[in-house]
Amino acid sequence: MALSKIKSNSIADDAITSDKVADGAVSAADVADGTLTNAKLQNSSVTINGSAVALGGSTTIETGTSWQSSIFVADGSTGLTVEAGKGYWINTTSGTVTVTLPGSATVGDTIELSDYARTWGTNAVTINQNSLNFQGNTSPNPEYNTSGQSVRLVYSGATQGWIPTVDDDVTLETPQAYSADFLVIAGGGSGGKGIGGGGGAGGYRTSTQTVDPGIVITVTVGDGGAAASGTSNNSGNSGSDSSISGSGLTTITSTGGGGGGSNPSTTGLTGGSGGGGAGADPTGGTGGSGNTPSTAPSQGNNGGNGFAGSGANTSGGGGGGAGAVGANASSNVGGNGGDGLASSITGSSVTRAGGGGGSRHAGVGVGKSSGGAGGGGEGGYSVASVTAGDGTANTGSGGGGNGYYTPNAEPSGAGGKGVVILSVPTANYSSTTTGSPTVTTSGSNTIMQFNGSGSYTT
Repeated sequence: MALSKIKSNSIADDAITSDKVADGAVSAADVADGTLTNAKLQNSSVTINGSAVALGGSTTIETGTSWQSSIFVADGSTGLTVEAGKGYWINTTSGTVTVTLPGSATVGDTIELSDYARTWGTNAVTINQNSLNFQGNTSPNPEYNTSGQSVRLVYSGATQGWIPTVDDDVTLETPQAYSADFLVIAGGGSGGKGIGGGGGAGGYRTSTQTVDPGIVITVTVGDGGAAASGTSNNSGNSGSDSSISGSGLTTITSTGGGGGGSNPSTTGLTGGSGGGGAGADPTGGTGGSGNTPSTAPSQGNNGGNGFAGSGANTSGGGGGGAGAVGANASSNVGGNGGDGLASSITGSSVTRAGGGGGSRHAGVGVGKSSGGAGGGGEGGYSVASVTAGDGTANTGSGGGGNGYYTPNAEPSGAGGKGVVILSVPTANYSSTTTGSPTVTTSGSNTIMQFNGSGSYTT
């Protein structure tokens, strides 16, 4: 009996299953080329590293870093240009080397470097970024200088660029320098005894410098000159220097203020600002020179001259201030201390480093002389209850002169201790300090006021 043809649409879906087809019943020869496409298959692709790849397609499978068989031996002059996907053994026994990264990169590109002879601590490896970012910055060139270090760099894209995923530490290899402001004021001088001149203010210097992260800035705050005391007439004592210093910084040193003159040593002492000259009969003393040693710009001014009157009319000159000379004395009138200078480094204007007032002998007539604006001590005169004033602490101001002509136990005014103030961008402030500075903020800056010696690590 003949079989009729069976139309394709007369076989129900799933009527023919794999168990109804004998093995080998359909051979490759029975299927014409191209009659089965990926779209007709239940699984038309495979997944590799999380991505689908069509059957018959191709992809690159990451097989790890291709370490170079030859060792690169640095000689201090020959550079090394590296390629993505490769690892390099670098021997710096004989010199440093600059490694140049590729000029273009794709996200995921990887480069590895390793200290072959554990000598990077002696001869460092410097990375030439070749115009691409490194940890988000274009400069400075990173440097690897730890013996035994291994570095794995992965390119993250244009914004952050190359990022070390392994470098044996977490240091930012492209630290950014920033500007810091400094105010450095030395200790003020004390006034003299015996129609004494006022003490000179401590040297006053400012500076704006570029600092690199990770350096230690050493801060020295000078003491004010001790009061001239005892029963002898003595010149005032000069203040001590204040300074800041650190690697890569220009050291700033401000000179202690000069002590005021006394009778019979009538000349005021030199210093950041000079001490005032003493009053004497018959010769008045000259004021001490300020800005000593000489610096540019000036750090202080001269003291005023004493007055050579007879007996009760003698008077001492005012100590020099950071902003003005000390006033000359006149008959029975002590010279006022020179004014200090104002600074807004803390966020508000503050005047510091005023000179001490000169003394007068007589206890009648005009009152005592004034200290210079910014903390200078007032001058005394020969009444036990009208003593010389001290310079204000941590302004570097001078102390006032003692007014007694004959030796006595009344002291002169002591010089005020100095101060050092640093202002840095808050975004760069490390908070690593010693010496317990007072820390405040103003706008976008953090301010550290050192009333005693200490340090700040940038």
